[in-house]
Amino acid sequence: MIQRLWHLFVRNLDGPLLLLALLLMLVNLAVLFSASNQSVERIIAQLMNMSVALTVMWLAANISPQKMMGLAPPVYLLGLVMLVGVAVAGDVVNGARRWLHVGVTRIQPSEIMKIALPMMLAWYFQRQQASLRMKDFAVAALLMALPLGLILKQPDLGTAILVGAASFYVMFLAGLSSRIVWLMVIAGVGGIYFVTHWDLCIKLFHDYQCRRVATMLDPMEDPLGAGYHTIQGTIAIGSGGVLGKGWLAGTQTHLDFIPERTTDFIFAVFAEEFGLIGNTVLLVLYLLVIARGLFIASKASNFFGRLMAGAIALSFFTYAFVNMGMVSGILPVVGVPLPLISYGGTALVTLLLGFGILMSIHAHRKLVQS
Repeated sequence: MIQRLWHLFVRNLDGPLLLLALLLMLVNLAVLFSASNQSVERIIAQLMNMSVALTVMWLAANISPQKMMGLAPPVYLLGLVMLVGVAVAGDVVNGARRWLHVGVTRIQPSEIMKIALPMMLAWYFQRQQASLRMKDFAVAALLMALPLGLILKQPDLGTAILVGAASFYVMFLAGLSSRIVWLMVIAGVGGIYFVTHWDLCIKLFHDYQCRRVATMLDPMEDPLGAGYHTIQGTIAIGSGGVLGKGWLAGTQTHLDFIPERTTDFIFAVFAEEFGLIGNTVLLVLYLLVIARGLFIASKASNFFGRLMAGAIALSFFTYAFVNMGMVSGILPVVGVPLPLISYGGTALVTLLLGFGILMSIHAHRKLVQS
């Protein structure tokens, strides 16, 4: 009886993906313990976050892709309504309006869109699969523009990048014309000119966003202000060397030089204490997660599953690349956490929800008989 119940409990869980997630969360606890100055309370809080996230992952793994397709439009509409609610009556924290009170708690609706928007696009392309045309991609672009505009208005550039990237991956995997992709690349390269010239940048973006770009180009221009995060992050990474200074022995960390060291800049803590070898191990774990996600996408039973699995895997890459890039100074600071390593519950739940969707897609794949 117990064996049967256990089988029912784990039947839809993907072993390799679950193992990789647990390994990364163990790294999370080890680095967080050091970054938080050995705070047991912070570890207990993160363990609670992990429990909630793993429960969400298990629930998602037990929802079939067919049911997910049915949930896509209402979840997308709910997220859109909540984003409008944020714009109208959201809480302002540190100059940004991102939170919405719902009953006894408050939530960040933009986080919902990290899954809801790519799911909506995958649902739409599944319905149009037999005769995909350029107008279908135009409709998809409109579906993407509405929530992205509301997220940018908050303003929340980091989340907008992640939501936009996930949506683009769905469109790309659905067969977006290579000519349009190249036009977007050319436009992006051309956009570098605008964001690197202050008088042009402030016409398109907020002042603080343009300041972050200027800081990326020359952190020493304001070493105690806007450039402080980047400078301290790069010092910590460089001081780790090949082997690192050792767990709990990072001087930049424990002398309080690294800002946001339990959240956005936790990679600097990790790199200082575990060095190049530790960074390599972390990168290998991330690459294995991405590879597993793409493998699941290749085995999916339908178009919806392939698009969702591919978008989730590539979005995970975007999380890691943007965070490591901003901490090491090659990208502007945009407030993106290091996946499964940074402290916090919201991003962790979103990521493991994505893992649960991957597990569901893999568990419900069609078995090909030889």
